[in-house]
Amino acid sequence: MTAKRNILLNPGPVTLTDRVRKALIRDDWCHREPEFAELTREINAELIRVYPGMEVDFSAVMMTGSGTSAVEAMLASFAPDTTTTLVLANGVYGERMAKMLAAHRKPYRLSQAQWMAPVNVDAAARIVAEHPEITHLATVHHETTTGRLNDLDAIGAMCKARNLSLLLDGVSSFAAEPIDAEAWNLAAVAATANKCLHGAPGMSFVIARNALWSQVQTEVSSVYLDLFAYYAGQHGNGYSPFTQAVPAAFALQAALIELREAGGWAERRRIYQLRAARIARELASLNIHMLLNEKEYSCVLRSYLLPDGCDYSAAHDAFKRAGFVIYSGQGQFSENLFRLANMGAIEADDLDALAAAFADIFGPYQ
Repeated sequence: MTAKRNILLNPGPVTLTDRVRKALIRDDWCHREPEFAELTREINAELIRVYPGMEVDFSAVMMTGSGTSAVEAMLASFAPDTTTTLVLANGVYGERMAKMLAAHRKPYRLSQAQWMAPVNVDAAARIVAEHPEITHLATVHHETTTGRLNDLDAIGAMCKARNLSLLLDGVSSFAAEPIDAEAWNLAAVAATANKCLHGAPGMSFVIARNALWSQVQTEVSSVYLDLFAYYAGQHGNGYSPFTQAVPAAFALQAALIELREAGGWAERRRIYQLRAARIARELASLNIHMLLNEKEYSCVLRSYLLPDGCDYSAAHDAFKRAGFVIYSGQGQFSENLFRLANMGAIEADDLDALAAAFADIFGPYQ
């Protein structure tokens, strides 16, 4: 029942392919040499090609840090100081966006939904109608608190109709779920290398409209998170204002090449859907139920209720002995929920071993 290698089923970082792992041990490079400047340009160009509709009107910058750092940099740099940003939240990460805006003293309003509920687009539209000072909307595409894929078609349509600039947390959706920049009135999206792109931890990025990059700059409320400084360097001489994680950049380049060669984001989504469906079937056969309706989930991660009497810590340790890392719930779900992501280098025999682990660990609770 032992997997051939450690398989990460947590929502990032992911199990790496051999190609990406080998990229981490390339030659030692200085981040302020011409070869790294050229690598930076190549990665930024490849990032906007992940979704072909972004190639003309958007530009990317990469920065060393987690996905959270990219989201905070996006909000610190692009959320307005003189008008208001409406935050739609139904989980930890939407709520975190509101905390970031508060920390940077940016005007905002929060539309809070229950963690098990979708965001309320009608309520958001009413708030916008009542508060004409709202010019931007910030939300999470894939809320990994529960695994819900928020309805960005509806949210984006509202943004388009009311001319709201959308600031999107795409950390757990970029390269695996559709992003329609024009239909959603997307201004910027923040994401990371070490989730659906299958890169290594340490590198994140923000993709924003060229009109944003060229706007008259106000003073950004952070030094390290000032995206305008990254843009000026990376789209100027190619250098970044601070030291970049060079090995993580090597890995990101390799991961982007792999994604393109494998058929792009749509093919990755198809593979994720197949994996998620098999995992759900195996767990359903053991009477392990999903927290949400199946149609509400992203292709990336689903949340499941632990059987009565099953302690999460004991289950986690049993899965780890079998070669798999699972993830607990958060907040109110920390004691009765586990989450399974299906990103990364997961093969058919890994899923076979996982099914055997399900039977061994959860079978006694039937």
